[in-house]
Amino acid sequence: MNDGPEDHQPGADDDGLRGRLVRAGVELVNTEGAQALSLREIARRTGVSHGAPRRHFPTHLDLLSAIARQGFAELAARVAEADPGTAAPRERIALLARVYLDYATDRRGMYELMFRHDLLESGRLGLRETSLPLFGRLTELVARARPDTPEPAVLAGALWANLHGIAQLWHWGSLPLATGGDDPAPLLAAALDAHLGPAEPGR
Repeated sequence: MNDGPEDHQPGADDDGLRGRLVRAGVELVNTEGAQALSLREIARRTGVSHGAPRRHFPTHLDLLSAIARQGFAELAARVAEADPGTAAPRERIALLARVYLDYATDRRGMYELMFRHDLLESGRLGLRETSLPLFGRLTELVARARPDTPEPAVLAGALWANLHGIAQLWHWGSLPLATGGDDPAPLLAAALDAHLGPAEPGR
């Protein structure tokens, strides 16, 4: 019996190994942060030699992108679960925004990985399959909440940028220090008012 890491051989387990590597990376980023995501550590946790991941992920960025895609999938699932689809558009936008901020807090390491500039610039994330569907949902809701706006995608983009800034600055401690608050909810409400106008019944 070999007590060391297994030397992977190509075969029927290839897809299984790929999934195991990604799952190990997801667990690692959620417990220790994005900085812990080395190929060697992911391989060690999966129980394979440090060269085995390269059979499925030729570069470190390929593996990180696969892990980040799981983060986008989890965020999308959380949004879908929280959004009943029957509330007024503005209320649904508020739910989506709250889920986004909560995810940034609950999955800090994954959130940072999902928006790493090197992954985004590499094109390996597949933005059409990851972030764009969620942005499309936001844009559709903005168009319904603000039927007077000629460019709902631009307004949705500005709102997303605002939410992302709140998430980052809250985590860094800048916003709690500046505002003296201990809850980002008032900032979220202010962002919605700034981009969508004051709430009205049925919107």
